Amino acid sequence: MSTFVAGLEHVGSHDAARTARRDPRAEMAARLPAAVQPFLSWLTARPAPQEAETAHTPMHFVHQGSLLIVAGLSFGVLWTIVPMIPGALLLFISLILTTSGLGVFQVVVFHHCAHGTVFRTWERNRAVGRLISAVFLFKHFDHYRKEHMHHHSARKLLTEEDEFADFVLGMCRLEPELPKRELWRRVLVNVVFSPGFHVRFLLRRIRAAMRSHDPQHNIVAMFALAIPALASALTGHALAFLVIWLLPLTLLLQWATIGRILCEHRFPEPALIAARGKEFVCLATAGVFPGAPPPRASAWSPAGLAAWCGWWANMLTIQVLVRVIVLVGDAPCHDFHHRRPSTKQWTDYIHARQKDVDAGCPGFPLNYGETWGLFRAIDENLATLSATPKGVVPTWPH
Repeated sequence: MSTFVAGLEHVGSHDAARTARRDPRAEMAARLPAAVQPFLSWLTARPAPQEAETAHTPMHFVHQGSLLIVAGLSFGVLWTIVPMIPGALLLFISLILTTSGLGVFQVVVFHHCAHGTVFRTWERNRAVGRLISAVFLFKHFDHYRKEHMHHHSARKLLTEEDEFADFVLGMCRLEPELPKRELWRRVLVNVVFSPGFHVRFLLRRIRAAMRSHDPQHNIVAMFALAIPALASALTGHALAFLVIWLLPLTLLLQWATIGRILCEHRFPEPALIAARGKEFVCLATAGVFPGAPPPRASAWSPAGLAAWCGWWANMLTIQVLVRVIVLVGDAPCHDFHHRRPSTKQWTDYIHARQKDVDAGCPGFPLNYGETWGLFRAIDENLATLSATPKGVVPTWPH
């Protein structure tokens, strides 16, 4: 226990303690105009106190993902016909929107189809899931669903049969007991900015989509990639195809996937991992909310004005990009999903999680935990892996 705690103590202990005493979202609600509260609720994935619930159907996310991709590709087409400087802005918007739409299909629609909670019938959930996995080069839906159900089992989480452990410990080649600095080095050098890693990742996706047990699925995946590639080559737009579609589909989506998976789960105390009870489930994940606590200073002083300007700059740039590319849909509330995996309230995940927090999370020994900021969450998760002794979690041959 002492080793585990020691590994956590240096993870921004002052900031973590300060954030634990504060409710950043409540402070935003108290100190900022009502007009910006809906935006802040979407951005942070946390509701303002007493905020009314938002009614969405699962189809809202299907439409959202589709519109984002269509809009992204439309901006990409405009990029091919406008002058260089405005075109660069159009391309930037195009890549963000397309990657975001792909993320919505991956994280929300495809994922919840596996839980059978997007469409009314299981047959429709499976058919749409299979189509998504073929067109976007994901693992065959049937294989994904089987592995994902293991991921939701306390007996399988952080074992050889867990998709999270397979990615973090297998694909990313991270290991327990390594210093946190070394884990960060591996994440940045061997994963995020490694061409070899992204080639391996892409080949793994292609094999999963095109060499599955299902010949029909394989054919759809091949044609979904080959037809637009061939059409763009024959019309002289091969470069546009590579940039506005293939780049988001491959490298950008893979970057987003790395960031999201690395922040999803942490490694609790070894005794809790061995026990595999509800406390293990509670401590294996936490809410990860884009944003930061607002400044305490008044905006009417020079120092306070600078602090508020910096805060808004962070919220409107880094945090917005994190929200629309990495922590899309209900990804910030991943802890709620693990505690209530079959609930149909996931479509209003922001309020559903908060209601469960306010009720004390009935049925579980611990209430929810949270971290503000993607990079802080990854840092905290890597610290728990560093503090985990070898042998507690599986290792993969490298």
